[in-house]
Amino acid sequence: MSSLSPAVRPPRWSRPSWLTSGRVLRTEVLAGLVVALALIPEAISFSILAGVDPRVGLFASFTMAVTIAICGGRPAMISAATGAIALVVAPLVREHGLQYLIAAVVLGGLLQIVLAALGVAKLMRFIPRSVMVGFVNALAILIFWAQIPHLIGVPWLVYPLVAVALGVIWLLPRLTTAVPAPLVAIVVLTLFTVVASVTVPTVGDEGALPDSLPTFGLPDVPWTLDTLTIVAPYALGIALVGLMESLMTAKLVDDITDTHSDKTRESWGQGVANIVTGFFGGMGGCAMIGQTMINVKTSGARTRLSTFLAGVFLLILVVALGDVVALIPMAALVAVMIIVSVSTFDWHSIAPATLKRMPAGELTVMAVTVAATVATGNLAIGVVLGVLTAMVIFARRVAHLVTVTSESRGDTRVYSVHGELFFASSNDLVTQFDYAGDPAKVVVDLSGAHIWDASSVAALDAVTTKYAARGTTVEITGLNEASARMRELLAGQLQGAH
Repeated sequence: MSSLSPAVRPPRWSRPSWLTSGRVLRTEVLAGLVVALALIPEAISFSILAGVDPRVGLFASFTMAVTIAICGGRPAMISAATGAIALVVAPLVREHGLQYLIAAVVLGGLLQIVLAALGVAKLMRFIPRSVMVGFVNALAILIFWAQIPHLIGVPWLVYPLVAVALGVIWLLPRLTTAVPAPLVAIVVLTLFTVVASVTVPTVGDEGALPDSLPTFGLPDVPWTLDTLTIVAPYALGIALVGLMESLMTAKLVDDITDTHSDKTRESWGQGVANIVTGFFGGMGGCAMIGQTMINVKTSGARTRLSTFLAGVFLLILVVALGDVVALIPMAALVAVMIIVSVSTFDWHSIAPATLKRMPAGELTVMAVTVAATVATGNLAIGVVLGVLTAMVIFARRVAHLVTVTSESRGDTRVYSVHGELFFASSNDLVTQFDYAGDPAKVVVDLSGAHIWDASSVAALDAVTTKYAARGTTVEITGLNEASARMRELLAGQLQGAH
């Protein structure tokens, strides 16, 4: 009887860690519960921001979390209805209504799957560390800023309640980590406000909670080209903003947990989650970095179970236990988010010693990312502007790394070019030659250079043209294979562009 060798034997299925460890299971379950409680007021707020009923955001948070727990590429990351997606779809809801929003969410999910197949996740390698630090710091500021409305114009008792909750969350882990400190703070403050019959803002004040389960259905819109024209721009916005925030959050969790995630799987997983969410009447969503930090950093979760249970607990809490959840004081959830904000911010990045050592360009990129994100309230815009700023600074820096030296060899003048020739560095190349004073023969040695684009070929054409006008013969030597191929393809073909 034949048997498979170890080299070709199918891999064994390994049981998840939460099935083999009671401690891990307890951590994942309690983390999911804490995240679910924190999701409720945020989902309601984002629904209001998008201009839809609270149940649309709550159901979206449920379907996003449960689906991404199965399909996603970053275990323990939380996906749900988000403010960034709410900002994208709000104009669509205002002008065309809920059904067009649902159609845009489904189409956005399909676009995310297409982008995943095209390898969009690989673009993460082009995001500099300074942008990442700016992203994290801006996120922390936005999380903190979102709590301010809950602390203005409220009864005075809210402030001591927030202080007590902050104390519990900060001090309890020093005594025991058996139960997540945020959960303890939420339970303690809820029991106090109920038993003492004090009147403070509660979750129930944020909006009505649903009393039924989400139902499957297709968007009730005309299936015409006009409808596609209306929803397509918003669907593209959902796809791009959602992927950017999700991949950035996945990268952050990778750094925190010292583990690797499958960014491509996360990309198409977000698409599947949005399609499912749309078919169940949700507003769409993406990764939520605030709730992810609660799950990973504050509660210590590491597996898909916590993400799955966050969605399940959310549905149970708002549908079956809505009357109880409505009693939770907002002060407790505000305290949780303040702790998340403080722990998320990279304080080392603004320490005086760090600021003195960091190059001005890196600080500029970080500052632009933070300023743009805070000003717009959109993390995706901040990241894009940060990356663009980094590109400009990099191009300016590299542009000055091209050097041209010259020497005379008999009746020939030899110019040696060293560096990377592209649009930013090649513009100054034309001015580095002595057209009037050079002899009848000139050699341009590019052994130490590389031609990257058409701008560099055009610059070399300009050099040879200027010499030819004076009757000087120019020989260009030392081209590597790629540079020679590009020059052969484009030389003499670019003059019409001037």
